[in-house]
Amino acid sequence: MDDSRVTIRAATAGDLPAIAAIQAASPEAAQWDAAAYLDYDCRVASVDVRVVGFLVARQVAPGEREILNLAVEPAERRAGIARKLVRDALASTPAAWFLEVRASNAAAIQLYESAGFHRAGRRPDYYYERTEDAIVMRFFS
Repeated sequence: MDDSRVTIRAATAGDLPAIAAIQAASPEAAQWDAAAYLDYDCRVASVDVRVVGFLVARQVAPGEREILNLAVEPAERRAGIARKLVRDALASTPAAWFLEVRASNAAAIQLYESAGFHRAGRRPDYYYERTEDAIVMRFFS
């Protein structure tokens, strides 16, 4: 996909069905009530008018932010959309950024490392719906 066709913008209530569908098709992503994302900094990636991905972040302390969830529609993966969402988030607010990612999610770990995140630790049994460790990653902008 041509990266220039991807637009990043703030999510709206009208995007919630698409966000929920993308999340449901992404078992490796966190599975929250999509409406709760609007309480945070939720950004969507769209191609034309179709939402194809989303990223949710929050401020956890002054100068510290956390990526809570990131997912891209399965048919649109490996097209640079997740990378564009991450870059947009990191550029939006200079901070110390943190996230947790499933230890088995090699593609996500590679994506975050390519964006400048480094492994900072491990949380045993962090994910409970399918028990698995989380890799804690950080980025300082």
